[in-house]
Amino acid sequence: MPGALSGLKVIDLTRVLGGPYCTMILADHGAEVIKIEPPQGDETRDWGPPFRDHGDGTRDASYFLGVNRNKVSLALDLAREEGRAVLLRLLEGADVLMENFKPGTMERWGLGYEALSARFPRLIHCRISGFGADGPLGGYPGYDAIIQAMAGLMSINGTPETGPVRLATPMVDLGTGLYSAIAILMALYERDRSGQGQFLDMTLYDCGMALLHPHAANYLLSGRRPVATGNPHPNLAPYDKFRTRTCEIFIGTGNDATFRRMCDLLARPELAEDARFATNADRVANREALAAIVQEIIADEDGHALCERLLAAGLPAGPVLYVDEVVAAPHTAARNMVAEIGWYRALNTPIKFSRSPGGARTAPPRFGEHGEAVLAAHGFAEREIAALKAAGVVVTERRVASRKPAAKAAE
Repeated sequence: MPGALSGLKVIDLTRVLGGPYCTMILADHGAEVIKIEPPQGDETRDWGPPFRDHGDGTRDASYFLGVNRNKVSLALDLAREEGRAVLLRLLEGADVLMENFKPGTMERWGLGYEALSARFPRLIHCRISGFGADGPLGGYPGYDAIIQAMAGLMSINGTPETGPVRLATPMVDLGTGLYSAIAILMALYERDRSGQGQFLDMTLYDCGMALLHPHAANYLLSGRRPVATGNPHPNLAPYDKFRTRTCEIFIGTGNDATFRRMCDLLARPELAEDARFATNADRVANREALAAIVQEIIADEDGHALCERLLAAGLPAGPVLYVDEVVAAPHTAARNMVAEIGWYRALNTPIKFSRSPGGARTAPPRFGEHGEAVLAAHGFAEREIAALKAAGVVVTERRVASRKPAAKAAE
């Protein structure tokens, strides 16, 4: 079955993570995504180990492979006028242009939104940058960890003993990719009514701040600075990690009724009647005493069996699993969350449709793998393609990065 976005054409100039993650979401669901790489290639092809050795002297890192499936690759030197002319021909009939150059780069090339919209009025131009073009930080580059630090995410991660800690998964990049995919779909929906494209100004900074719930909401209401609490939830208790005889588990209670059912299942119904724990506000105020009691109750339990009992009773709990355990879990297989295409293995799409399913269909492209095919499909004659390759405008082998790249990614 064709995907939900079948017929959508996306020109993807992005590198690193936020942009490629966004366009992979679109590609997973049927969009045609033409990934245009610079002569040096997407730098995440080198972000390893581990690497996939292709057997011909080239290799790609897992970091690249994890977010670039279902795309075709064309390597193009946009720093040259001839390369930009090729891009303009590719944009004919395109629905979306995605890029993450530093603000001002596309404008210097004559490819800013005003210029492009005059020629392609239905085009949706989505830019991901670190901080945007304006404001005190406008134009500065941004990377996930830097934005985690500057947007407050590190400050609420960790414990009082560790101080601020970077989230191990790059939530700012991934969150920006998700927000950008949502923004693109919104713009497409609006275009159906107006007939006009528009410019989407997506920044790591804004998206990083948008992920601060509930800590920002707590601060904006109370005026008190949120602090890192480690595993416990700032607004709920018990909502924490506990040790059992066989493994660590996480238990979460979201309301008073859930807490009472948990106490019954643990054969300690009197805890729900204790004045210290009667309501969630009481439990939050006395979280340390409650955590110590729960820890004592379950210390000798088989954690996996206990979690199964809790879940069967409708109570949220689960063992703390490592990545290899999650990948091998029976429920992972049941949800088709690991895709396999020949040598290629990756997490599959979490978006499940009843009629137009998406997911991994093709392995991530080799550098410039589809250059000739893409150009031919856009009306380039064989002699034109040969001339572009001979001139180094269309690139077939990765170049060594120069010390001063012509266009640096904003993330």
